[in-house]
Amino acid sequence: MKIEKGQYGYIRHEKFKRVLRTVIAFAIDFAIFAFGLIMNSGSRRNIYSIIAAVGCVPAAMSMVGMIMMLMRKPMDQELHTDIETHAGSLPMLYELYLTTRDQNLFIDAAAVCGEYITAYTHENAAPGVLQFMEGHIRKSVLQSGYKVTVKIFSNRKNFLERIDQMREKQAEYRMDRDDEVAAILRQLAL
Repeated sequence: MKIEKGQYGYIRHEKFKRVLRTVIAFAIDFAIFAFGLIMNSGSRRNIYSIIAAVGCVPAAMSMVGMIMMLMRKPMDQELHTDIETHAGSLPMLYELYLTTRDQNLFIDAAAVCGEYITAYTHENAAPGVLQFMEGHIRKSVLQSGYKVTVKIFSNRKNFLERIDQMREKQAEYRMDRDDEVAAILRQLAL
């Protein structure tokens, strides 16, 4: 079963997938290099060595992505269950790791409803980081033609109260717009 970005369990799934991809990429490079050594009586001066060396570039890039995912702790199951009970049919995104040149922030959950994006992070981020990420999300969504109000909570109780309010007003908004804004959020995440 494929778990896509924004679904619960994405981090756990991606850790496994990226480790496997990185190991396979380096194993192929090593096999090509070893094949070249065997074919050329132990000499490294052959085309297979060059192919193996060039093949290390995508393997190393895969390793960077793997390390980024291994550093992330998945969302807590209890938190997910709690949010699901409050969200109802509200479109929710889970385990989004937003990265910019200046700041990184792990968002446990985000709800999209009309012109509002409400998110929660368990990380003890400085208020400046939360405001920076709110602005980053707002600008990115605005570039796609949607004006939104973004609020990232670090207090679980306040986030769940806001989710309840959004769920009550959900019928007033177009669902197709919510899906498009959610797709933009998925693109922003690692």
